[in-house]
Amino acid sequence: MAKITAGIIGGAGYTGGELIRLLINHPGVELSFVHSKSSAGKPLYSVHADLIGDTELLFTDSLETKVDCLFLCTGHGEARKFLEAHPPAAGTKIIDLSNDFRLKEQSTFGNWNFVYGLPELNREAIRKANAIANPGCFATAIQVGLLPLAKAGLLDEIYTTGITGSTGAGQGLSSTSHFSWRANNIQAYKTLTHQHLGEIGESLLQLQPDSDIDLSFVPWRGDFTRGIFISSTIHMELPYEDLLALYEVFYADHPFTVVSTEPIYLKQIVNTNKAIVQIEKVGSKLVIHSAIDNLLKGASGQAVQNMNLVFGLDECMGLKLKGVGF
Repeated sequence: MAKITAGIIGGAGYTGGELIRLLINHPGVELSFVHSKSSAGKPLYSVHADLIGDTELLFTDSLETKVDCLFLCTGHGEARKFLEAHPPAAGTKIIDLSNDFRLKEQSTFGNWNFVYGLPELNREAIRKANAIANPGCFATAIQVGLLPLAKAGLLDEIYTTGITGSTGAGQGLSSTSHFSWRANNIQAYKTLTHQHLGEIGESLLQLQPDSDIDLSFVPWRGDFTRGIFISSTIHMELPYEDLLALYEVFYADHPFTVVSTEPIYLKQIVNTNKAIVQIEKVGSKLVIHSAIDNLLKGASGQAVQNMNLVFGLDECMGLKLKGVGF
């Protein structure tokens, strides 16, 4: 079977680097090019130093877009501009990791119709898609905790907190991404206004239509590099055993989302494409914990998972990754 040819636009950042690492080791893919205006002509390992000895590929600033699968790892707001300036060849599948096409009103570009790429929600639509809008990292982590309840029509008022590592802010430096600021420090930010709320709302209404779901979300910056840990609280009268069964049935056929009956923690998911979910019930309060690696299941790993689905490959191909453990 011929390998899928793939290209990456915007390969110098964190998500681009993770995507390179996955694709050069993917048995079904040939990585044809990695585009970067700032690093053109340099070896990939000049930016992603851990790749030394793994690939001799150079960054390019040429705009060859005739590949089977084109990944867009540009900044938010830049993906649509890139496609307008450089339309891909007919037949090319597009996977965009920005937020440019996630909402339904923004989901078309020319002949490409972007499907929201959360496999736990839209797997069958993803298989038939010619373009994928990869979900946001916080959005993925929150949704895997709530989808089973939405399908059962059990959501109303939700209070969510979540903490993310510094890589979630991207590679560009800012006052809150320096080591001296992040170390031994946390901070709430974008309280109740985070940009992922829109896509989360559309997904929950897809499963629980005509409902008045109110999600209040407070995100936190953490003093670690990668990973997201979410806790969502809702009022719930159903017993724990029934709720656990609800989650186990919902995720029975989804290989990367695991339901745990033991307390979960961040290092379980770092460097993996897993999402781990745990529920706890005290009285009439249900708390749903969920954890993902923001660069993998929250970005590049999920993008490869979607590529596997689009091209009819084993969903797990190239994604059986070794966790760090400790």
